[in-house]
Amino acid sequence: MKPMRTLVAACLVFSALGANPGQAQEAQPRRRNLLRPPQLPAAESAGPATSSENTGDASSAPAPDEPVVTVKPCDQGLPALRTPLAFKPGELLEFDMDAMGAKAGRLTMRVQRPAKGALPVVVEAQTNTLFSKVRRVRGSATSYLHPKTLRPSRYTEEAVENEQRRKVNVDFGAQDKSVKVDYQIGDRPKGHFDYAFDKDGLDVAGAIYLIRQLPMKKDLPVCFDVYGIRRMWRMTATVVEREHVSLPLGEFDAWHLAGTAVRLDRPSQTREVHVWITDDDRRLPLAAVGAIDLGAVRLTLSGVKRPGEKTMEAQGKEDLKW
Repeated sequence: MKPMRTLVAACLVFSALGANPGQAQEAQPRRRNLLRPPQLPAAESAGPATSSENTGDASSAPAPDEPVVTVKPCDQGLPALRTPLAFKPGELLEFDMDAMGAKAGRLTMRVQRPAKGALPVVVEAQTNTLFSKVRRVRGSATSYLHPKTLRPSRYTEEAVENEQRRKVNVDFGAQDKSVKVDYQIGDRPKGHFDYAFDKDGLDVAGAIYLIRQLPMKKDLPVCFDVYGIRRMWRMTATVVEREHVSLPLGEFDAWHLAGTAVRLDRPSQTREVHVWITDDDRRLPLAAVGAIDLGAVRLTLSGVKRPGEKTMEAQGKEDLKW
């Protein structure tokens, strides 16, 4: 399991949603029971679901004879951001990763201090001792966001899988909507891709923080382009409903987002993803379920450290109720 592929599977669906606080309180949250090992729940009213046959190697190139299909453009861009920010430098989010029916490792997301006009957020992932017997992985990614718009100017990735190093540098052009990708795998020659985005271009790490700044309401459709696994994807998502989530970390009311990411240069390849984000001022990403070539994967929030607030940690409950 490559850490950045897991991140893509779990985070591609974080999307722009909105409602005013009054609407959020009117809806009675429902409870969901998500079976373990992680499975993709039914996406009620969230659009077409994807099948497992569409979740192959997302880094592979299209076949020479594969038909060229144009992905439908986004109908509209992302809505305006809420203020103030739901996060600030020093915030640390910790997640448990599950894959193939077992705990696979840990993932953290940290907000750094602003530097050179950008707000960096760092994601780090590492497999645990058990899963490392199958595949040993550690990796990190950094998204350099504009402090106000939260759009990325640059995104970097570095991972080591079974001692083979992978590096990626992505530059986003706000004026010409360009995405320039430079990468290297091990000792192979360096590679390059030129992409373009439609109305909004994000990366998988920074997208989560932008989403936390968007207001929420039921049934709101969302669309944006996102970089992940050396490819560009078009994410279309919907706010399904407001639910009550019980985690080892605590009890939360959260919005359930469901959507599908379509690879722009190979539309036959898709990813279905579900995400739960708290309905409060912190907008914490509680959990995400997505698909990779190995099957369903899940991230579950297990720890929160925020400057000036009491640290939150999972209490070790055995059963997760959704």
